[in-house]
Amino acid sequence: MPIYGIIRRSAYFDSVALMLAQGEARELPGVDEAGVVMATDANKMLLRDSGLDFAELTAAGPDDLVVVARAATASQAEAAVNRALEALTRRRATTGAGPETYRPRTIAAARRQLPDAGLALISVPGRFARPVAREAFEAGLHVLLFSDNVPIEHEIELKRQSLERGLLLMGPDCGTAIVHGAALGFANRVRQGRIGLVGAAGTGLQEVTSLIHRFGGGITHAIGTGGRDLSAAVGGVTMLQGLRALAQDPATTVIVLVSKPPAPAVAARLLASAVACGKPVVVNFIGATVAESATVHSAATLEDAARTAVRLAYGPDLDQAALRETTLRGLPAQEAGRLSASQRYVRGLFIGGTLCYEALALLRPRIGPVWSNTPIVPSEALDPVTRSREHTVIDMGGDEFTQGRLHPMLDPFLRQQRIRQEAADPETAVLLLDVVLGYGVHPDPAGALAPVLREACRDAQAKGCRLSIVGSVCGTDDDPQNAAVQREVLLEAGMIVEDSNARACRLAGLIAEARGSRGAGGTAPMLTAAEAAPAWPEIGPVAALLRRPPAVINVGLELFAESLQAQGVPVVSVDWRPPAGGKPRLMDLLDKLEG
Repeated sequence: MPIYGIIRRSAYFDSVALMLAQGEARELPGVDEAGVVMATDANKMLLRDSGLDFAELTAAGPDDLVVVARAATASQAEAAVNRALEALTRRRATTGAGPETYRPRTIAAARRQLPDAGLALISVPGRFARPVAREAFEAGLHVLLFSDNVPIEHEIELKRQSLERGLLLMGPDCGTAIVHGAALGFANRVRQGRIGLVGAAGTGLQEVTSLIHRFGGGITHAIGTGGRDLSAAVGGVTMLQGLRALAQDPATTVIVLVSKPPAPAVAARLLASAVACGKPVVVNFIGATVAESATVHSAATLEDAARTAVRLAYGPDLDQAALRETTLRGLPAQEAGRLSASQRYVRGLFIGGTLCYEALALLRPRIGPVWSNTPIVPSEALDPVTRSREHTVIDMGGDEFTQGRLHPMLDPFLRQQRIRQEAADPETAVLLLDVVLGYGVHPDPAGALAPVLREACRDAQAKGCRLSIVGSVCGTDDDPQNAAVQREVLLEAGMIVEDSNARACRLAGLIAEARGSRGAGGTAPMLTAAEAAPAWPEIGPVAALLRRPPAVINVGLELFAESLQAQGVPVVSVDWRPPAGGKPRLMDLLDKLEG
């Protein structure tokens, strides 16, 4: 099939605009495949892997736009490229300058337009994030930094600057927060109540807040920290700030901390601060056990964290809606008995990083080593990440999958491809999936998955196999997508839908165990508190942020501004473009001049 492609130099568009334009190009008659991406190395490799290579692609740089299509005829391929360009022009026109659509070019100008703004939501590409966050600090704004692929030295520098100014930096790579009922980034619609959360875990916060809602409780705030906050290098700066702020928040009666296991010294400081904060604290450091005290409660899973927090905040008499038990006696053996002799392995394809890590922590003791791009044991690192081996569980929201692309919570394309790949592998016994709902994510994730799941089941049956597809829905019936509707779509497509990620992982492990897998052994590490809590950071401005609903300056993905507008949150979007045309040498020079 003929391929037609073009390069537009220094033509920046956000990832949502690219995805929508790509979708329009793919819909045209005769089009077999299309790509509309920024020309990062990762994206160029993906285009080549998809058979969309063309001569000019090699010389394209990360801030150049690539539009390419493969179709039955050359004219159809060219028409697809033109359609994508028209879509990009149309979207820019609807958000560009003009009396009704004016957007300020700087955060300072946006702050003048929205004087009550207290928070900047930043989702620019990671290599540009540092100067944008610094601009927000200079305007006196707290920051939710959604951007990933930010160097850790930039994170350390930015968190030092935020502390010096008494401001809160959630991130980098912070996908979720809820402040006074306003869902920021990827977050669910949950009732307000008595439970406050701090998490170095985006989908961990989503899972726990959604389950709290389903158990009849509610939350005050959910503060995200970014996944590296509890590393030894960063030191838990944001989690300590969040813990202190919730300890002082009169509406919060119970606090939940969620993360992968922190560095031991960081865990010790956090747990000592939890003991000293004066409120009950539920801790789920996934895959680790926490030394309990009169006020610190250890939770083994995200579900356990939600259930314990509700019991502590509301008492044992609250009507905690029991989750449905689909792992009935005999179901794992029944599923295993319907598999062919070659089908032995679990293949987990997650869009939630925390849900992926919880799967690893729950599966390894039951089925043995599990290969991953975020392994619990370094020797089980999957390389290359494009090919599974034995038991494999992948975080498809990892940096290697998102550089220059939308997060899979927004664009299901890469996971759809990987589902087909795993279904075609005769060794795949169980497909283990998460489906994440809420503001800012795909409008119908189950609808996007269902045709691929049905196709995978048909293809397996044609080869004399039968896939077990197991998953869970993270969200509530009040979310824009409606969790109950999403579950029905997935059930109809052949998925066994469990009511929490922990339960889905348990069922997948039981099926694999029935196929002969055996656990890896070992015990969860025990984390204990330091003898004394560290000095509390200055928290006045952070406490002020939590006292009233936020007004937000949005820099980056327009989708987030649209989500906030739908919730009635005041928001102004900055008309952001890469500085210095995105050219690294010029950007370095600008940094030196400013520094």
